[in-house]
Amino acid sequence: MKKVLLLAAVASFAMVGCASQNVSQSSSPLVSSVEAPLKADVDVGEKITGTAQSTQILGFIKLGPNKFADGITYAGASSNGLLSMFDSSESVKAAAAYNATAQSNADVIVAPRYTIETNDYFVFKTTKATVNGYKGTINSISKK
Repeated sequence: MKKVLLLAAVASFAMVGCASQNVSQSSSPLVSSVEAPLKADVDVGEKITGTAQSTQILGFIKLGPNKFADGITYAGASSNGLLSMFDSSESVKAAAAYNATAQSNADVIVAPRYTIETNDYFVFKTTKATVNGYKGTINSISKK
């Protein structure tokens, strides 16, 4: 009887978890100065979206996408940096951006907005990223 109660307690504990959701939105003006001697002619097209999901088991075994957009960087953490080894949301964002550009044949995503959904259980964690933006097609790049 004790074994049955113990097994039921362990099974119910394993099924309980927590979930969180984060939507990126600029909350204050960005003050920065970037100058490049190049000018890009970009056509902005229809709205595009991309989604990716990964599962992390025991905090270090990652199962998920294997194609990523390069240069997806927030707060000093890049999609292929050391911080993303423990934070799967950065690599999942990069995979969602790759999926959005690959499906729509876009060169860039104009005004991207990411939604991150995380379900954290005792043994594993799932992270799903969705990016929404507009298709950007580069026509030409010239010197200013």
